[in-house]
Amino acid sequence: MSRCSLFYISLLVLVLRYSVESCVQRHVQAQVPEKLQAGYVVSKVNLDHCGFRQLYLVSNDPDFAVQTDGTILTADVITVPDDGKSFWVLVQDQRGHKWKVDVNLSPIDQVSQKSSSAVLRRAKRRWSPLPFNIRENDKGPFPKDVERIASDSSVNYTIKYSIEGPGVTTTPINLFSVDSINGMLRVNFAVDREEYPQFIFTARAFDRYTNQEKDLPLPITVNVQDENDNAPQFSSPLIFSVEEQSNPGTVVGQVNATDRDEPNTPHTSIRYSLLNGTDLFAINYDSGLITTRTGTLDRETQDRYFVRVEIKDMGGAPNGLSNQGLASIFLTDINDNPPTFKQSLYTAQVKENQANVLVLRIPVDDKDLKGTPNWKAVYEITKGNESGNFLIRTDPATNEGLLYVAKPLDREKQELMKLELMARNEAPLVRSSSSWKKVPIELTVTNEDEGPEFSAPILRLKVKENVPNGTLIGTYTAIDPETKSSKGIKYYKVTDPGSWINVMETTGDLKVANTIDRESPLVYNNTYNITVKAVDESQKTGTGTVLILIEDVNDNVPIIPKPDLVLCSRDGQRSSILVNAVDYDESPYSGPFTFELSKESEGKWKIKDPKPGTSVVLEQVVDMPNGVYKVPLLVKDLQGVGEEQIVSVHVCECVKEGECAAQRISSRLGVWAVLAMLLALLLLLLLCLLFVLVCSTKGEKLRMTDEYDGTGGMLLKSNTEAPGEEVKDALLVTPGSGIDGGGAMEHQTVVGAAGGALGQQAIHAGSMYQGGTQGYMTNQSMYSTGQYGGGFYGNSSYNKFSDMSILDTWRTNELYLDNKLVYFGEEEDGRFAADLLKSYGYEGVGSPAGSVGCCSVLSNQDSLDFLDSLGPKFRTLADVCMSKTERGEQ
Repeated sequence: MSRCSLFYISLLVLVLRYSVESCVQRHVQAQVPEKLQAGYVVSKVNLDHCGFRQLYLVSNDPDFAVQTDGTILTADVITVPDDGKSFWVLVQDQRGHKWKVDVNLSPIDQVSQKSSSAVLRRAKRRWSPLPFNIRENDKGPFPKDVERIASDSSVNYTIKYSIEGPGVTTTPINLFSVDSINGMLRVNFAVDREEYPQFIFTARAFDRYTNQEKDLPLPITVNVQDENDNAPQFSSPLIFSVEEQSNPGTVVGQVNATDRDEPNTPHTSIRYSLLNGTDLFAINYDSGLITTRTGTLDRETQDRYFVRVEIKDMGGAPNGLSNQGLASIFLTDINDNPPTFKQSLYTAQVKENQANVLVLRIPVDDKDLKGTPNWKAVYEITKGNESGNFLIRTDPATNEGLLYVAKPLDREKQELMKLELMARNEAPLVRSSSSWKKVPIELTVTNEDEGPEFSAPILRLKVKENVPNGTLIGTYTAIDPETKSSKGIKYYKVTDPGSWINVMETTGDLKVANTIDRESPLVYNNTYNITVKAVDESQKTGTGTVLILIEDVNDNVPIIPKPDLVLCSRDGQRSSILVNAVDYDESPYSGPFTFELSKESEGKWKIKDPKPGTSVVLEQVVDMPNGVYKVPLLVKDLQGVGEEQIVSVHVCECVKEGECAAQRISSRLGVWAVLAMLLALLLLLLLCLLFVLVCSTKGEKLRMTDEYDGTGGMLLKSNTEAPGEEVKDALLVTPGSGIDGGGAMEHQTVVGAAGGALGQQAIHAGSMYQGGTQGYMTNQSMYSTGQYGGGFYGNSSYNKFSDMSILDTWRTNELYLDNKLVYFGEEEDGRFAADLLKSYGYEGVGSPAGSVGCCSVLSNQDSLDFLDSLGPKFRTLADVCMSKTERGEQ
């Protein structure tokens, strides 16, 4: 950097520094009065050359304050000494530049004595001293002068004064006013300091002629001086509580009071005092804290105290204002009183043999608060209840002790019962020298006629099982508690599940009545119980129990509970099965068992590892085919007693271990399920047979009488429902055609002789339609149209029906025989001669059809339209005849 550049930079810094310093006045000197009131304008720091820069000004002397425009004022009342007063003002801008302004003050009287060379500058005077004071509740007269205000501008101008603000133009309006000519400030009426403690309003000075403001507005502060016009007031309820028997100095409560007068003055200095109860309570004069003065406060004597409290301002001075309140002090309860009995001895009577009976109600007194743990009583029998015959409870409503007999008493054992009862509270005793109270109780047990008592409530007897009937196993007797004698007492059984024991009525002997079996389900844990009742002459009863302990004998042999076993056959392996045995006797009459095979089982079966035990493994010696094998097995108990058992071994192919393949369904479903299935199949089969029989007997016979020549015939019903009018020639069975390949018979009309012995060769059939595997036949006798000879059919036609077993039934013969019997009964003469094959050529008298025989000889020219008038039954016949005629022409 060149020297020229450094020169210009230095010059710029000096210029800037000079410009900063030149905007602030470095020295201020002013003449002031010797005594300055607060708010007096001393002088002003000239800041006109600093532009619009924001500056911060502060004085190092707390007696002076500096405004933002540079004005210096007194902050308090000060006195300027004869040699003057100096201080400085620190000025700082936003960039941190600082400078100091020295201020020198000198009294006006000393100014003339100073050197003429000194620079004298007269500071601009301001308004009259501030602030002003007025008293609240002033009695007047009003308006009353307060203070004169004046502006220095009144020297050069004719000034008029005005004020505005609170107390002037705002509430309370017109409290203050000012004389516009001489500046005298006046108060116009009384004011309450508690409502308006201070007023700050503004005073202005104007030229009276030009009405221009000649001085700056001055804030006027008027303080309202307090007067002791408010008595102190209690600020919280005067309700307190303290425990009874509290120690002296225990805090009861705090009395709180306030005063609306000016704080921190004698007007609000409150003194507390008690006007009564000072022997029991004390109060702190300054804080209002109430404490106990004694430790003898007893709630049971007095549970509430009323104490009058006085509060007085002016520190309790005689001229102070006061107020009084009544404080309520409650005593809370402590358990300082034990329950006490009303009597020194309680007596009562109680009957023997009674239980859960209330014997006595025992009242107590307790002075503590009712319903609290300090009052609630708890009773305890401290003596005489070692056997647990008595029970004591508390009545929650009355606090009485309720004495009960828990277990029956026996007068014969003890006639007088002596007890000791103690009463205490739920809560422990506090600050009391007393202890829990006790009282004796005497109970007299009165006599009552009692039933007999057995010598022992439970009699135990040992008896071997299977002892002979009539064996005496023991004696169970009772005595009368009053007479101590068994005279006149009779004995009876109450319970005996197996009727094994007889009780002798007069002696109480116990004898065996039936076989005693230890293995009976009536015996539990080798014990059999019976109950015996004793009845005295007054019909009083007593009950006892006999426990019969049954001793075991060897009366059971070992048995195999599951003799039916399954042995699964395996290719190339010999299988074995486990056989288990049980013996219902106890040791030493039961296991371990020994197992032996009979000689006939040798070579087929053997016992694997034949050691004594409760089971044995039976295995094959040789491979045996599937089947059921009976294996005799001798099983003996530990005493060598036993008998031969038969084990049924089923050797089979198994679907799983222990289950044969053929038995799988039956074993799953059970025997009854299989029987139910078979029964259902049988019922279904019977239903089908019944349906066949009903269908085969559905046809009916219709008898007709021929009036042409006196002879008669049988016209069978044609069953017009099937096949009906639409039946064609293809549905008829011609002579010699027989049965088709499918086994179904075609429909045909066969006319046989009226008589003759056909026997079983006559064939009757039910309705059979041709259709798939079914056929239809009208329910009538069918005869071959072939040659007849010897009263039976020719072989060509008959053999085709001979294999149809369903047609050769008793029903067929029945129908045929009925037909013949009717015929024989009507044509007694010549019925045998009429039993020949013949054709019917006449349909009867009055028939428009003429002869039916025309069906076989009609020519193409003959018309059969007349058959339409015969109805639907003959329409099929007409169709058949026409079909035959057409075939004849072809």
